[in-house]
Amino acid sequence: MSLFKKIFSSQKKETLDKGLEKTKTSFLSKLSKAVAGKSKVDDDVLDNLEEVLVTSDVGVATTLKIIERIEERVSRDKYMGTDELNEILREEIAGLLSETHLGEEEEFRIPDSKGPYVIMVVGVNGVGKTTTIGKLAYQFKKQGLQVVIGAADTFRAAAIDQLQVWADRVDVPLVKQKMGSDPASVAFDTLSSAVTQGADVVLIDTAGRLHNKVNLMNELGKVKRVMQKVIDEAPHEVLLVLDGSTGQNAFEQAKEFTRATEVTSLAVTKLDGTAKGGVVIGISDQFQIPVKYIGVGEGIEDLQVFNKFEFVDSFFNITN
Repeated sequence: MSLFKKIFSSQKKETLDKGLEKTKTSFLSKLSKAVAGKSKVDDDVLDNLEEVLVTSDVGVATTLKIIERIEERVSRDKYMGTDELNEILREEIAGLLSETHLGEEEEFRIPDSKGPYVIMVVGVNGVGKTTTIGKLAYQFKKQGLQVVIGAADTFRAAAIDQLQVWADRVDVPLVKQKMGSDPASVAFDTLSSAVTQGADVVLIDTAGRLHNKVNLMNELGKVKRVMQKVIDEAPHEVLLVLDGSTGQNAFEQAKEFTRATEVTSLAVTKLDGTAKGGVVIGISDQFQIPVKYIGVGEGIEDLQVFNKFEFVDSFFNITN
C-alpha cells in the first residue's frame, strides 16, 4: 500500500518495533484466537475482532470506526479470507488515521517564532513528565538548538531534583527556586533568562495534581498569564504527557486535562513496558490534538517523534 512505501530510518524503526513488542504479541495472539477455525471474514469474526480491538485499548469509538470500514470492504470485495485480516487492519487503521494530517512528522523540530519557542508540559504525577522534558531537551540540543528548562512544579522536591539531574546530563541550564515557591514566578524567571541568553526553546515543567481541577486550571492560567508578560505568545505549545501503560485511564486523563487547559499536543510514554499500545491509535483518532511524541524505552534516544505510518507498520507487520 502506498502509505507504507516510505523507507523508515532503520535504527528508529528497530527501536519502535522493540518498544511495541508486548503490544503486538498480545494483539496478534488475540487476533489469532478471534479467527480460529474461520476461513472467511463474517459477522462472527467481526464481532470477535471488535472485542479484540476494545480489549487492546484502541477505545470503543475508534473500534466502531475500524469495524465499519472493514464491513464496507467486506461488502465491496464480497469475499475476504481471514488470512488477509492482519494486512486489512493495517491498511484500514492507517487509512483512518490518514484522514487528518497529524502524526506525519519525522524528526524533532520547532516552528519558527520570534524569540524562544515555549512549551509548557502538563500531566499527572508519575506519567514520565520530567523524563520526557529531559529527553526532549536532549533531542532539541542535538538539533543544534539552545534549550532552557524551568522547574515550575514546585510542589515536589523530587521533581526539581530530577530535572536538575536531567539538566546536568544534557548540559542545559535549569531555572529553579525553592520547593513551595510560586510556579508562575519560576516560569517568569525562566523566560526572562531564556530571552537574555537568546535561547531557542524553553521547556516548563508544571505540577501534576488533578484532584482539584479548579485549582489546577487557575494555577496553569496564572502561569500562562505571567509568561505572557515576557513573551506575548507564550506558551506556544501545551504538551500533555500520558502514560500509555494505563490504557483507558490515559483517555480519561486526556479528557480531564483538555477541560482544565488548552492542550495543543500529546506525548504517550512507557509503551515498551505494556501491551496497551493500542491506546495510541485511539487517542490519535479521538482527540483533535496531535500525538507528537511516544516513549518506547528508557534510553535517552527512546523518545521518538510519532509518525502514524511507522507506528501502524510496526504494530501490524508480522515479519518484524
